[in-house]
Amino acid sequence: MTPKSGLVKNYMTGKLVTFHPDTDVLDAIHVLVQQGIAGAPVTDNRGNLVGMLSELDCMKIALHAGYHGEWGGPVSDYMTSDIETVDADMSIIDLAQLFLDTSFRRFPVVTDHRLVGQISRRDVLRALSQISGSK
Repeated sequence: MTPKSGLVKNYMTGKLVTFHPDTDVLDAIHVLVQQGIAGAPVTDNRGNLVGMLSELDCMKIALHAGYHGEWGGPVSDYMTSDIETVDADMSIIDLAQLFLDTSFRRFPVVTDHRLVGQISRRDVLRALSQISGSK
């Protein structure tokens, strides 16, 4: 078996749960819990990445409700808009270094500003294991 090229696009997850900025955040939380995932990208109608909704972002809802008695609202009110992404053609080695330099557990993967997938620390470890196993 030929080893995969050491590029992000060969190890990323391409099938993602995504939300629209107008999605009700309580519906989004239900999906996160039901799917057993810690967060999801938020995309516009063209598939452009506009934010990320994480478990931590969702905690803001409980805090807001505790202080103001209001639950819910659109995902856009709670998502993180300042997002660090990686390019699909980035090397796995460079990505491993980026993970070491940040506290992120996953990165959205983009090509020409469009969301094409997501890659996690575990995906990088799997890639490194496959690459080193081929030597």
